[in-house]
Amino acid sequence: MRKVGFIGIGVMGQPMAANLIGAGVDLVIWNRSLERCTPLQERGATVAKSARQVFELADIVILMLANGGAMDEVLERRRPGFNDLVRNRTVIHMGTTSPGYSAELAADVRSAGGFYVECPVSGSRKPAEAGQLVGMLAGDHEREPALRETLAPMCQQLFVCGEVPSALLMKLSVNLFLITMVTGLCESYHFADKNGLDVRLLQAVLDAGPMASSVSKTKLSKLVEQDFSVQASIIDVLKNAQLVSEASNKAQLASPLMDVCLDLYSETASNDGGGLDMAGVVRALESRTGSRQASGSEAGDSEVSHARNRP
Repeated sequence: MRKVGFIGIGVMGQPMAANLIGAGVDLVIWNRSLERCTPLQERGATVAKSARQVFELADIVILMLANGGAMDEVLERRRPGFNDLVRNRTVIHMGTTSPGYSAELAADVRSAGGFYVECPVSGSRKPAEAGQLVGMLAGDHEREPALRETLAPMCQQLFVCGEVPSALLMKLSVNLFLITMVTGLCESYHFADKNGLDVRLLQAVLDAGPMASSVSKTKLSKLVEQDFSVQASIIDVLKNAQLVSEASNKAQLASPLMDVCLDLYSETASNDGGGLDMAGVVRALESRTGSRQASGSEAGDSEVSHARNRP
């Protein structure tokens, strides 16, 4: 069996790589923080000494990295070693970057004699652990006969989106819906809570209704329990919101809901909430409510003072 490389053993990358190992894939891995590789090594993965060694040992290499800068670093892009690194290799970009970045990288990889595939995924850590991510494909996926088989342990479904960067544009479309939906759910919870309603009753009503989904049930449970352990972090959602906003601006599209969400996630991150799950954006709503109530109280006190001073 051919070796497959996997670079980026983070919150999402670790369960994704674990599913590949569980499916019998001969996996070689690398991560900047090597200690994150240990659990996978104990399950049979080979830990490379460097990102370059991953490309030396595998001809299909999956990148699950945080941003374009991290990808450029491991690919040695714009350095003399880039062409040799990617020649005759299939590079699979499974993270989320700007569509423009991906299009430029695709051109560079192909120019060097390699193949390039976009496969961003929809889903957070729990679906990643269950192998139930939804993958969106673009690029040279048809040139690699074993590619769908390679991705299957991680993705329950794969959708072909066309040429690069169509898959990343599709991912941003999905993220726009996800971010605005979860933010709306948080505001619904906040409204009920501050009006003195039983939030567990709200949970029961929403879970029983037509708007219920696995996402709404998971995030509402987090809100009710005040459990903001990370599945998709505020800082990652903020990055995705920025990517959606940038793509909208580039296409001269109106994005009023995303603009509001961008402000709310930015406020949460600025107030030491970057490490919370995205449901933690409720903190920004609570902060705004506190400010509004304080302002209203001050205005009321001022009215009383003026009334007392009238002749």
